Amino acid sequence: MPTEVALLESRALRVEQMGRVDVLDKVKSLVMLPDGIHVRTEDVARYFEVSTEAVKKVTQRHRDEVVENGLILMRGDELRKFHRDMLSLWSGQGVESYPQAATQLTLYTRRTVLNIAMLLRDSDIARCVRTYLLDAERDLRAGYAALEHRVTRVESCLAGVGAALQELGPVLGRMSYRLDSLDRRLDATHQVVGAMSVRLGHVSENVVRIDARTDELAHNLKDLRRRVRRQR
Repeated sequence: MPTEVALLESRALRVEQMGRVDVLDKVKSLVMLPDGIHVRTEDVARYFEVSTEAVKKVTQRHRDEVVENGLILMRGDELRKFHRDMLSLWSGQGVESYPQAATQLTLYTRRTVLNIAMLLRDSDIARCVRTYLLDAERDLRAGYAALEHRVTRVESCLAGVGAALQELGPVLGRMSYRLDSLDRRLDATHQVVGAMSVRLGHVSENVVRIDARTDELAHNLKDLRRRVRRQR
């Protein structure tokens, strides 16, 4: 687990934390320029509650690193265009004046400010930012450890499941055979029932015919009785 000293000394460890710019606002509100992207050296110093010289010294000592993480130095036409854009945004917010740099302007992004927080030693705010980063790292590692433990338990359970499935294999095979046999017997029974249904249908038709002939015979008998009576 990295320590605060390790974070101050190791660029590789700082690189691992550069995506955690959300930590800045958890410690203290960072006031941005009207574009919502950049802050000036004095804004960075105000955030960390140190002098602008302290920020400049850290920036100078680690120039390559902070440039890689968004530090910009503006001069000439680029600076004048930036001032025009900021003046337009600034006036839109109802602010009468915008402080302009005469010849050059150093600008920091949130990523750069986070980089400074991991380099600035004599600032309570910077220490709080580093503490947040390290606590988040600790919680993340604990979460990974817990997840790894759970995965290990699942793997051990799966090993038992595999053995149980091997034992169940023959049983399942026998059950499958019995079910297939039962299915065949049910098909045969269905065929027999179907044949009996057809035969019963034929019997029913014969019964209807016999019943009709019986009615006809009864009618003939009645006629015969009437004739015999008349002859008497």
